[in-house]
Amino acid sequence: MIRIFICEDDVRFRRLLVKIVGAVADFDVVGQASTGEEACARLGSGEADLLLLDLELPGMSGMEVIEQLAGGDLELLVLTTFADETRVFEAVQRGAAGYLVKGIAPAKLEFAIREVLAGGSVIETRLARRFWNYFASVQGTREVDYGLTDEELKVLTLVGRGLSNPEAARVLHASRRTIKSHLERIYRKLGVTGRVDATVKALQAGLIEL
Repeated sequence: MIRIFICEDDVRFRRLLVKIVGAVADFDVVGQASTGEEACARLGSGEADLLLLDLELPGMSGMEVIEQLAGGDLELLVLTTFADETRVFEAVQRGAAGYLVKGIAPAKLEFAIREVLAGGSVIETRLARRFWNYFASVQGTREVDYGLTDEELKVLTLVGRGLSNPEAARVLHASRRTIKSHLERIYRKLGVTGRVDATVKALQAGLIEL
């Protein structure tokens, strides 16, 4: 079972999310919270595989929740009302694996959850083009290689183009574990915590092209 925790302060919408997510056969809603403080307090012990998170919360903001919980095994998927690419940039740079806008169809929400847990990144369709245009705008000239190997650059190029870990593994005829290991080394060498930050830094350094 895929264990999902929901953090949403709107009681009616939270109940709707619990119903929608819980209706999927292999999804299990293991907890819910109305504040970021409560979510952080309950998610420090590996209780869930994925946090479905609103950004607009009372007290501790969703962005602060991302910053506090990012970097571990828990995947963070934003579901909010903000249809603003600057919010997307901030959320993914802090560690969110995906960004969705409320009103998304249940089937697309299910797909997004599965994609994120497979190691991919999901950006709301209406925001995706502006988001990827941002990547193109930061392309620089090659100045430093950060010690990345040719294989690591291949992996980073693929994930920068939006491929999930399993998809990158198929392209490179490698295992998912190998791709994950490559990414961990890439993050360490670049001094970043996620695939978006790694892609932006590599683009700025002129190491990859998308």
